[in-house]
Amino acid sequence: MLAEPSASLRSVRVLRLPRPRTERATAPPAPYWPRLLPLLAALACVTRIPSFRWPLWSPDEGYLAVQARMLADGGELYETVVDRKPPLVPWLYEGTFALFGDETLLPLKVLAVAAQLLTAVLLVSIARRRWGDGAGRTAGVLYLLISVGLNPEDAQAATFEVFMLPCTAAAIWCADRRRWGAAGTAVACAFLVKQTGGAVLVPVAWLLWQAGAVRKDVLRLGVGLGAPALAVAAVTTPAGFLFWTVTGSGAYASFTGSELHVLLRGLTNAAILAAACAGIIPPVARILRVARTGSAELWLWLASSAGAVLVGFHFFGHYYLQLTPSLALLGAAALQILPRERTLTAVSVSAGACALFLAWGMLAPRPELAHAQRLAGEIQARTAPGERVLVWGIHPETYWLADRAPASRYLTAGLLTNYSGGRDGPQVGEKYAVDGAWPVLRGELAADPPALIVDDSRGKPYGPDRVPSLRRILAVSYRPVLRVEGTVVYARVDRAR
Repeated sequence: MLAEPSASLRSVRVLRLPRPRTERATAPPAPYWPRLLPLLAALACVTRIPSFRWPLWSPDEGYLAVQARMLADGGELYETVVDRKPPLVPWLYEGTFALFGDETLLPLKVLAVAAQLLTAVLLVSIARRRWGDGAGRTAGVLYLLISVGLNPEDAQAATFEVFMLPCTAAAIWCADRRRWGAAGTAVACAFLVKQTGGAVLVPVAWLLWQAGAVRKDVLRLGVGLGAPALAVAAVTTPAGFLFWTVTGSGAYASFTGSELHVLLRGLTNAAILAAACAGIIPPVARILRVARTGSAELWLWLASSAGAVLVGFHFFGHYYLQLTPSLALLGAAALQILPRERTLTAVSVSAGACALFLAWGMLAPRPELAHAQRLAGEIQARTAPGERVLVWGIHPETYWLADRAPASRYLTAGLLTNYSGGRDGPQVGEKYAVDGAWPVLRGELAADPPALIVDDSRGKPYGPDRVPSLRRILAVSYRPVLRVEGTVVYARVDRAR
């Protein structure tokens, strides 16, 4: 008589051959999407409530708002309106301002809610197709709960990552269904929102290889990927598009300067996101490392997204949003193997963490925004609507709040000194500016001198005392007329008398 297999061997078999959890229905199943969509829509709205608490959340929103106004006034992207970003989000801001006015970001905040909802819906569809209805619901809910698991300034702003994530999820959704042309287009759209969105090409290419990678499918993916990028380059200017999105950021992407500060920021933001994901990390660590779930592309998606976070070595919190869709899918993949109570626990823990982040967003003070608002009020009081000003700092939202046009295409001192995010090492100064920026700035200021120059450096390493060209301009043509909380406002000599 054969001996019965040991319990340990039986457990190994269960792990190696997982099956989606199924339910025996005693009645016709209720419609899936009509019941789930209202829940996801409500959850998307709730998790984005703090975004409506303030006029704006981050300098990125301010930068985009000022760019949109400049474009509406006849500016040309990558010529007289510049940033180290692709054009889709600036165009989105411009179009929204054209429809609803440029005095508020409220319509953009609503679009950010829609973007988060669309991302959740795509993740539901991916998980449901792979592991069943329950896993689909779990993926969508988990994504929305962890999507706000960062500093509210990073998670609640209506900027690049929020609008990039639906494109990355769409790329996986299309590749999972072997729609290679559409997958390539979705990857291209992700890149054209933010360059690091192109990292989703890694899991898409893996799925193509797994499907056999026949020549016509590779061609479809390549055409879908290349056509949108070429079209955008042609609509803007090919040389300018290439420079500002790819080749012109060498010094910005360097690791040199304030290494300890930058690494500490990276570890802190990773810890914050890990706290938000406390409900799903344990099941993922427990199950997916030993079980065959057919999720190699999800791990590649997570790994390529982590690589995108590392690019540039800045580790800003909003970079980490790119990790959340793959984390939600991996969590759903793990939980569909485990007993149902583990899913309830994971969702409950994630909901509790989400509530803490929402409270943070609603209650935390915004001293930098308050400073920018006070400064904007002083600028308005000392200038006429048609006059231009130069704000020497890293908070371009001051232009938008003051409703005054910038005196230069360079909206922050970062583009002119390579300062970014507290990096105060040897690579901050005029010689580390974007190539050719200072001759252009001097020409702009000479052709149409700003009514005010606002030194908002407040002791940072890009202050005028360390920038000779700006120091000379201030000494010859401007006089200080006001101090606002460490910020010095300079007026032209003819106005200061």
